[in-house]
Amino acid sequence: MAKCSRLLTKARQSASNLRFDEACQLAECYGFELARERGSHRIYKAPGVRALVNLQEVKGMAKAYQVGQLLALIEELESDKGR
Repeated sequence: MAKCSRLLTKARQSASNLRFDEACQLAECYGFELARERGSHRIYKAPGVRALVNLQEVKGMAKAYQVGQLLALIEELESDKGR
């Protein structure tokens, strides 16, 4: 779990500096499962979450806006756990 918290901290500090494989690991840390993979795109889904997470690799890096969307969903999941 320490690796997950490090990845979350890194993503929050700079979404544009998160590698694609790190973004995928972060999604999996928070219960997202790979739904499908097509080319440079990986689509993740999580039980109880209506939105899908689309992550795209560009030169080894994840797109910053997609990391931002993932962070928003993670925050939503964390706030639901606190209720």
